[in-house]
Amino acid sequence: MLIALNHGMTQKSATLIGFIAVVLWALLALFTVGTYPVPPFQLNAMCFSIGGLIGLGWIGWTKSWADLKAVPLSVYGFGTLGLFGYHFLYFSALRAAPPAEAGLIAYLWPLLIVLFSGLLPGERLRKLHIFGAMVSFAGASLIVAAGAQFERASLFGYGLALACAFTWSGYSVMSRRLGDIPTASVAIFCLATAVFSATAHAFLETTAWPTAPIGWLSILALGLGPVGAAFYVWDIGVKRGNIQLLGTASYAAPLLSTLALIAAGVVEPRLSLIAAALLIAAGAGLAAYASRQTDK
Repeated sequence: MLIALNHGMTQKSATLIGFIAVVLWALLALFTVGTYPVPPFQLNAMCFSIGGLIGLGWIGWTKSWADLKAVPLSVYGFGTLGLFGYHFLYFSALRAAPPAEAGLIAYLWPLLIVLFSGLLPGERLRKLHIFGAMVSFAGASLIVAAGAQFERASLFGYGLALACAFTWSGYSVMSRRLGDIPTASVAIFCLATAVFSATAHAFLETTAWPTAPIGWLSILALGLGPVGAAFYVWDIGVKRGNIQLLGTASYAAPLLSTLALIAAGVVEPRLSLIAAALLIAAGAGLAAYASRQTDK
């Protein structure tokens, strides 16, 4: 499917393709839980190897190797740092704190993208942006206050999840200043991230393999979806589709992620958890509305 996207693509079709990334990222927490007890760096290496192979297969099929030469080394470094940093923090957070709560805090990144974008040259930060931020952070606070666990290990995990949100939002906003980088470069981001992760794992972690078939299936699912194909379809969507609409759609990810965990029986359907997800999504939606008003 991705191969046919290079020519004759409409904005509508590109936007729909970008929506696939939102759905896949909503499954990130669920699949990550299934990979226990694989440590974060090892999990990064395994998943991004699969994600990189997806890209190499696409590049080989479309014979677009020349696109890779047009990408500066600094961009490869930037993309690798963004992917490596985000997923290391994310996987670590879900190991150190309850997965639903940590996942919701990590999903503050759509809101932060809106806020940070408002500070870019030519953009404006409105009062509604600030109000939306307050609503979403109220949701994040509810996670901890209602929660959950106040043990030191859990609080550390919440901190990792928040750092994760800042990492991905900063990466996404700064990417806007890099120009039109070909989607083929994502394959190199993934493979370089796998190499760095494997190196860090060798020095810092003890190797641990899944103890049941569900663990291997979860790793495969991560590499094919949330830590693989999602990056390619998202790249197509933001470059050729309706970016504003895609940005707004990403605010549904926290709610979808929580519902997926509840449906799988990983977490109990607590009222406080649902309320937190709705507050985070609502606050980010308000910020998105403010952005649309600024554009008018």
